[in-house]
Amino acid sequence: MHLTTRQAIELPDVDPASLEPLLAALAENGTPLGAERNEVVNIVACPGTATCRLATIETYALARELDRRFFGVELPVKMRIGISGCPNMCAGERLCEIGITGIRRPLRDDGRCTGCGTCANTCREGAIAMVNGRLALDEDRCMACGMCVDYCPFKVLTDDGPRYRITVGGRRGRHPSLGQELLTVRTPGDVVEVVGAVLDRCYRRAYAERHFADQLDLMDLDGLRAELVAGLDLGKGAVGGGSPLSDGPGRGV
Repeated sequence: MHLTTRQAIELPDVDPASLEPLLAALAENGTPLGAERNEVVNIVACPGTATCRLATIETYALARELDRRFFGVELPVKMRIGISGCPNMCAGERLCEIGITGIRRPLRDDGRCTGCGTCANTCREGAIAMVNGRLALDEDRCMACGMCVDYCPFKVLTDDGPRYRITVGGRRGRHPSLGQELLTVRTPGDVVEVVGAVLDRCYRRAYAERHFADQLDLMDLDGLRAELVAGLDLGKGAVGGGSPLSDGPGRGV
């Protein structure tokens, strides 16, 4: 028995004559078969808030729901779904055809901030700088990991999270590439709705024998994003594309 990096279990070197009784035994104890054809082949998740102090979102329940709803759904292409509890990408979600990343956008109480600079010293991306005793955020560098919020000694920094950043079109293999940001939403239910819409668009528009990442022009991501924001009950938490650090409640760092 082999536990794969895709969090699946493989049974290698099975005698073909034993396949039918083996399948019957697996069905009897409720073990599902994997997927390898043009379909949703797997949903992978990091441990999330269950065990990781850096995580922003709970991942297990979301992964189970996505698996229940979409695993094995037939498509023109293979589709992998990855979930990471923070932007550290431990589950490689942005290399998947659909990725979900937990994020937190930092917000500052301008009247209470002392300008101590702890957040600037903590930021691994160098996204926060002290300018004349005030904090300045480089939104292009900010990963929305929320570490600055956790390390603020006076609890002046807060966040409007957790949020779920959804990317599409990632690619693994010999020529990897990161997926493009589609939408940022507030709840696990919103994530399920968006993933379902992406799979539906893929089913209707994608061609077989081509990687999903090579067909994003056929998906019309701008149009899909507009449809999702307008047609689904995503609430005020939906943010289309770009940085999730646009002005929200309170003031951004």
